[in-house]
Amino acid sequence: MGRRAIIFHGTRAQPGWIWYPWLADRLRARGYDVETPHHPGLNVEPIETFLPGVLDAHTFDEDTVLVGHSGGAALLLAILEHLDVTVAQAVLVGGYSTNPNPGPEPVLQDSYDWEKIRSHVRDIVFLNSVTDEAGCDVEQGRAMFDRLGGTLVVRDDGHFLTDTIEIADRLIP
Repeated sequence: MGRRAIIFHGTRAQPGWIWYPWLADRLRARGYDVETPHHPGLNVEPIETFLPGVLDAHTFDEDTVLVGHSGGAALLLAILEHLDVTVAQAVLVGGYSTNPNPGPEPVLQDSYDWEKIRSHVRDIVFLNSVTDEAGCDVEQGRAMFDRLGGTLVVRDDGHFLTDTIEIADRLIP
């Protein structure tokens, strides 16, 4: 099996929005088999019932790269905790592990097994912004980085809602 990338969209988003197609094209050009699934239940359905369907819908192995944005990045934490393999890389863009907003965040677990998450990913990157209007800011990135290590990239790009993320070429091998 070759290198695979799975790009998980954010809350109330779709795979064809913002930078998701751009990144998928870039990864395909580098030899990745890219999945851009649509999971409309993301951050709507409780993670306890949502996660098993996501895990069943995808194949994960040592050559898999996971990319998640916003609610999709929060989803990656649950995915990584519950995998039975170690994936190559996870990139959490505008991610969070505690509620960044006053409303409900059903994608979040009550707690995380940080050691288990770290054991299921060889390289983890957090991309957060100092000006994130959704509350998924650098403090959220720092909290995950402090627990998991990896790389924390701090930008001034809001909630990463543009058509490209210029730094992406340096993040994913």
